[in-house]
Amino acid sequence: MELAVLEALNAERAARRASILVTELTSGRQRLVTPSGIAGDPLAEVLGEALRSGRSRLVEAGNQRLFLTVQVPSPRLVITGAVHISQALAPMASMAGLDVTVIDPRTAFATSERFPGVDLRAEWPDVVLPRIGLDPFTAVAALTHDPKIDDPALTEALAAGCFYVGALGSRKTHGARLERLAARGVSREALATIHAPIGLDIGAASPAEIAVSVLAEIIGELRRRPAMRGQAA
Repeated sequence: MELAVLEALNAERAARRASILVTELTSGRQRLVTPSGIAGDPLAEVLGEALRSGRSRLVEAGNQRLFLTVQVPSPRLVITGAVHISQALAPMASMAGLDVTVIDPRTAFATSERFPGVDLRAEWPDVVLPRIGLDPFTAVAALTHDPKIDDPALTEALAAGCFYVGALGSRKTHGARLERLAARGVSREALATIHAPIGLDIGAASPAEIAVSVLAEIIGELRRRPAMRGQAA
């Protein structure tokens, strides 16, 4: 591999950005394709599908045999609110392959006893989120019902282009939330992407059932997302 290609690949990996290394098997030539370059690439359709699936593969294009090495950052779930729903959602999401972080400045709720083995941050979202670094491969679920905790996280998530942003609460509660977020400068288009009430409509009643509905909705967004959503590189 040429040094320039290796350096570019490592830079994309370090920045948690998706990319595809295209290798011509006959000649050994390689090139790196990022989501922003897929539309104008001769292999646009194949590259887009590879990025959506996240799976490397062997393909044929004309007389060439190519190997596509797909690099996609592992998906993450950031939850605001160390609540009962979160206690069920965090381990299920981990089992589904998501890296989970729970944020809640209320130290009475954010304890290792209630969330064993979970990356737990007993801090305010606007303090900890810049350190975590949200991105298009991160889902955010706001579950506290407390605007002081949820609103900053939602604002950050929308600005970062997270692939899923959901918030707990009734339609009336969400209406008031939209007004507050609009006052923060969030655009109408971004506000329309919030999943609220959060979770699939399966008639969930208990915290565990709500957690199932939320995780199902997150997985649906993860697997159906367009190849180039939110990706500038």
